[in-house]
Amino acid sequence: MTSGNLRLRCFAAYTCATALLLLASASRVHAQSALDPLAPAASTPATTSPLLDSATPPGTLFLFDLEKKFAADVLKNGGKAYAAWFAEDGVEIPDKKAPVVGRAALEAMAQWDPRTYQLSWTPQGGMMLPSNNSGYTWGHYEARATDAFGKVTVTTGRFISLWKKQSDGSWKVALDTSNEEPADCGCTVPVPGSPTAAPKP
Repeated sequence: MTSGNLRLRCFAAYTCATALLLLASASRVHAQSALDPLAPAASTPATTSPLLDSATPPGTLFLFDLEKKFAADVLKNGGKAYAAWFAEDGVEIPDKKAPVVGRAALEAMAQWDPRTYQLSWTPQGGMMLPSNNSGYTWGHYEARATDAFGKVTVTTGRFISLWKKQSDGSWKVALDTSNEEPADCGCTVPVPGSPTAAPKP
């Protein structure tokens, strides 16, 4: 073996050993920083709502998804769609009106046309019950009614819905109730667990 070849082999061996040492050193630094409680945490993207982040229980997210589909169907198809989402023995307790019991009665009541009356809502809280076959949601609704002259009247309020799994595996509204807000109440909804927001005096 010539001295030139020997030098080349020694240089290659030295280069490989140096690379391995650098990799091992980097691995140790990474492991130490991962175990160091004072090491800066990796940045995480901010969420627009605490109710929709990864800490929200899967059961609650499931109920929110039901509400989303329910609201989209009603906004598109009106009263007929509203009644269809209730259980056969479902109950509606309207604000300042007598309860409406049973889907047949709801179908007779909910006759609105989505072109002249739009009902929309957003769940802001909820919980799946331990049985996993029922749960509730609550949130804010808005109703826009357009009269024959094109005048639009807007009412807003709060709702709470009780959802229940049916024998065929589908989920339906077993009970729904709501109440209107004063037009200028300035009502805000706090994040669950925080102090209750007070209405304007």
